[in-house]
Amino acid sequence: MTARHCGVVTIPKVFSQSCSVTIYKPVISQFPYALTVLPKVLETEWDSPTLAPYISAFPVEHQATPAALLSHVHHLMSQDLKIAYLKSLQGYLWTQGYLSGSLLCTLFPDVTPALRKWHAAGLTLIIYSSGSVAAQKLLFQYTTDGDLRPLIEGYFDTVNAGLKQERGSYERIVGTRREGVEKWLFLSDNVGEVSAAREAGLQSFVVVREGNGVLGEEEREGQVLVGSFEEIEIGGV
Repeated sequence: MTARHCGVVTIPKVFSQSCSVTIYKPVISQFPYALTVLPKVLETEWDSPTLAPYISAFPVEHQATPAALLSHVHHLMSQDLKIAYLKSLQGYLWTQGYLSGSLLCTLFPDVTPALRKWHAAGLTLIIYSSGSVAAQKLLFQYTTDGDLRPLIEGYFDTVNAGLKQERGSYERIVGTRREGVEKWLFLSDNVGEVSAAREAGLQSFVVVREGNGVLGEEEREGQVLVGSFEEIEIGGV
């Protein structure tokens, strides 16, 4: 698959409740991991000054007991709600998991070689995810291929860019750099995101990965589909 004259590559959707998305399948997915360890953390750290700022950020009615907070977290995550105080707590839990070695990111085998090749060729790699910028950096720091943060130029989430299925979010990201929009390539497993990026003028491919939902004929229509980063040729790189 060829994408000519692309000076900037954006690699989106690195976080999902699915373990298999655009570029990675974690040993223990971050979202289930947070739910798994939260009961124990609340039991042992409820009165800890370290955890206190995260608890106090929740609405008062959910701060009364560990059980009340846990129930609220379950509700928010079951609805896939991206609320700041929840994301902050998740970030704390993920950080502890990464530091302890309990949480590790295993990338699809084609990803790291492609990122390194594109970076060495002078392309700019940018992450855009529904996960927070802090969580994105943790994921790329703790991979089975080592710390990949030096390959990444910038990070965007729904706070500093906007919702991922809105055209304006991609226009905002493009506006942070000098490269013309025609030089951008956006990759995602989500057809809605790909369509929004294309509306903003970016070249945009749908990445089809093992474990992701099967795309119907209507979703596939008019899309450029790739199954591996090895299929993507960027400006002769």
